[in-house]
Amino acid sequence: MGEGEKTRLVAWSNELRRVHDRLREALKVTRHALAAGEQAESATRDLLLFCHGFCAALSAHHVGEDRDLFPAIAEQHPELGETLRYLRQDHSMIEHLLTGLQAAAARAAPPAELDRHLEGLAAIMESHFRYEERQLLSVLETLALDADPAAVLGPL
Repeated sequence: MGEGEKTRLVAWSNELRRVHDRLREALKVTRHALAAGEQAESATRDLLLFCHGFCAALSAHHVGEDRDLFPAIAEQHPELGETLRYLRQDHSMIEHLLTGLQAAAARAAPPAELDRHLEGLAAIMESHFRYEERQLLSVLETLALDADPAAVLGPL
């Protein structure tokens, strides 16, 4: 490391939990707003806005994990290769669900259909987050990765 450079100390386990909690809350708020919506058109419009924000944030979170976080983990903990492959598969499945949700919102699907998309996404997302946290939090406590958390885990 040259003069003036310093390593950024990041508690990656805390960062991951924080981002997961924000994504969980964003999905919860959206489902509540959709359930409380009186008019389908208003709910759909709100959901479209949500998709542009939430869907982009969730996608960016997974892209950053695949691009930066998982390779750093694989390098320092090669025994987690199978776990990381499984998590990448989840990312692909979640992206597929996000695409379906965005398509339904774009065509102004009825609120009940939109909620089914959200329910499926919520179930898979929660299962994925819990598995990822169980498998990786202890590793993330000591992960040496000098990077910006927003670039690695998404803009949340």
